[in-house]
Amino acid sequence: MLLFPPRLRARRTVLSTLLLMLAGITASWAEGPANWWKPEWTARKKITINTGAEGVGLPSPPGSPAVLVRLSSDFAFGTAKEDGSDLRFVSGDNKTLLPFHIERWDNLLNEAVAWVKVPDLKINAATDIWLYYGNPAAERASDPKATYDEDTLGVYHFSENGGAPADSSPAGVNAEGIAVPVATALIGGGVRFTGQNSLTIPANPALGWTAGGALTVSIWVKPATLGPNAIILSRRENGQHFLLGMDAGAPFMAVKGANEEIRSPGSPAMSTGTWHHLAVTALNGTFTLYVDGESRVTLTSALPGLAGPISIGRDDISSGNVAGFAGELDELEISKITRSAGAIKLAAVNQGGTVDAAKLLTVAAEEASGGGEHSEIAEHLNLIRGISKSLTFDGWVVIWLCTILAVIGWAVAIGKVFYLNRIAKSSKVFLKQWKTISNDITALDHTDEDSVRSMGGGTNSQDQRAMWESPLFHLYHLGSQEIQHRITNARGDFKGLSERSITSIRALLDGGATRETQKLQSKLVFLTIGIAGGPYLGLLGTVIGVMITFAVIAKSGEVDINSIAPGIAGALLATVAGLAVAIPALFAYSYLASRIKDSILSMNTFIEEFIARIAEAYPSND
Repeated sequence: MLLFPPRLRARRTVLSTLLLMLAGITASWAEGPANWWKPEWTARKKITINTGAEGVGLPSPPGSPAVLVRLSSDFAFGTAKEDGSDLRFVSGDNKTLLPFHIERWDNLLNEAVAWVKVPDLKINAATDIWLYYGNPAAERASDPKATYDEDTLGVYHFSENGGAPADSSPAGVNAEGIAVPVATALIGGGVRFTGQNSLTIPANPALGWTAGGALTVSIWVKPATLGPNAIILSRRENGQHFLLGMDAGAPFMAVKGANEEIRSPGSPAMSTGTWHHLAVTALNGTFTLYVDGESRVTLTSALPGLAGPISIGRDDISSGNVAGFAGELDELEISKITRSAGAIKLAAVNQGGTVDAAKLLTVAAEEASGGGEHSEIAEHLNLIRGISKSLTFDGWVVIWLCTILAVIGWAVAIGKVFYLNRIAKSSKVFLKQWKTISNDITALDHTDEDSVRSMGGGTNSQDQRAMWESPLFHLYHLGSQEIQHRITNARGDFKGLSERSITSIRALLDGGATRETQKLQSKLVFLTIGIAGGPYLGLLGTVIGVMITFAVIAKSGEVDINSIAPGIAGALLATVAGLAVAIPALFAYSYLASRIKDSILSMNTFIEEFIARIAEAYPSND
């Protein structure tokens, strides 16, 4: 094991401390806290989908559904970007990105609706996912078509606010026609029908239904009237058809293949002005009608092969005792497979916004990247990270120079604090011993080095080692050595200290005090360089950055705030770096200068006291 002198050990301790601090800061900046997806995102919320006893049980696995996530006033819209483009959904392992898209985002009303694809959602278990946000430099990652599987033929949110309903599924077949938009329906936007208007999903090979195959259709309905045979959705081709409607408020389905039409028996009627979830599945010659996630009626019939257009809101035929639907519709989804009963119940509960929806999906409190609640400091650090991406090469050079100044300055400051603490402790031990012998300094045998070191034998070895760091002890030892020298040169005829000898010893002690002062003040120049040079370096980086920004703007001809702001912000970051060097250095220098001044005053006071004591103890006979 290597042994280091106390001063070398202290310097090594300071260097190790600084290296550990820098390593910690670098790791925090680059990697973020443990179990955090990416440090650029400063805030997150845990979202739990609970299909266990404390949540909402499902009769069967739902597969990989698109789960609805509602955000309201408990979400910090001010932390996320104005358009929500920094939102990211990550699986419970904090590694895997989940496909999602935003249907509605209103940071003024504090309302948002997002759809997240949760792979292989389990039953009788709690599944956690994470919502990350708070990255002003993030680009939009919302991807509607990736949110749904390839078996999804059409998804219509009806949130276009006047435009034709867009298809969010991989098929991408947009609807046609005019419907009255409803700004705030059940989920996001919706559409209102009067019984006369309708929407049409045009025929497309991607939307064809295979004869005898599988099918799932689901939609949210809010009837305004309870008329007879009100058709919600219909599809007809070559004398075959599929109908989903309400008869006096009772949901029904009707299927006609090669034979006669088969219509499901009546289901309990729904009331007006309330939202209900309707779903129809077809598999192996059996149709099942679900209302609010529960199976209500079935009919035996094979799915007809249909590839024609799909009508929404009414049945566009020339004859028949049918009418259009009067009320509001929201969230139509069509799939070419039979969704499980668990998937249908999950959709009915999750999208319904009832008490059960709150039990099924919970959104926890916000967490910041430092752990715990979100803080403004974390948000500001994230902004600085984003701004730093606009720094020019010259700006980075200035930043690195400022960093070097800061590291050197802090090394000097921390080293001085440790040094001053040690000498303060040593001086305290010395003054305690000096107080004991100062009244009779002749108790010291100045011809014996051990007597001088032990201050007359009254100091143990531990205190002797402690006193060795004190500048006062150094002066005491220096004066004692001078007395010893004069006693030895007198060869047994020592007659005291003359006035000239006292003056000589004083001059010697003053020289020793000067050397101790130089030791105390050594390397403080690096702090003064940081104080004076940091702001000028920062200003240089800012001026160069602004100059380059305007040169680029002049060359490109783009004069708008979006082209100017990033460059200016990045340039100003250099000034911030310079001030970040100078301000702590100024405070550290002021503190150290005050403590050094106290140490110098203590040395001057001790010199006067020491001279007085030896003049009294060794008077001259001349």
